[in-house]
Amino acid sequence: MKLGKTQRQHRIARLLEQQAIGSQQLLVELLAAEGVDATQTTVSRDLEELGAQKVRLPGGETAYALPDLPAQQIAPVDHLRRVLGEWAVDVSPSQNLVVVRTPPGCAHVVASAIDRSGLDGVVGTVAGDDTMLVVVAESHSARDVAEHLASLARLGAEWDDRTTEEERCDE
Repeated sequence: MKLGKTQRQHRIARLLEQQAIGSQQLLVELLAAEGVDATQTTVSRDLEELGAQKVRLPGGETAYALPDLPAQQIAPVDHLRRVLGEWAVDVSPSQNLVVVRTPPGCAHVVASAIDRSGLDGVVGTVAGDDTMLVVVAESHSARDVAEHLASLARLGAEWDDRTTEEERCDE
């Protein structure tokens, strides 16, 4: 059966918690035994997104393990770059917020990747259907965070030449 990514990743997490799994191929086979169709490439991406890491077991063997706490699940920069490149269509700063627009139904994917990335200056995100807000710490510039996100997404920062509402009011 073909499961959605969330359901498949949930099953992968459950399998990793239940037994020592030392290879992606074994994980593909265990999923197949449960009737879940998944390729090794898909499983590899799922493991990366889940934050799974290979750990050494007593006796010297290695197996995949998930961090104990979701806060420890830090997505690598390559994952964030891939997610932003696929799903972010616009990035704009506004005071201490960054607005990121995505295709319908995709904002939560981008928000999760940003939350798990550990980006400096990001307090957290709030996602809707096709728009998300990145809350930027007071000690950081929303413009700098937006530039970084736009760069990762390979988007041109069209707002660079625009004056902000605050700047227009000061004129």
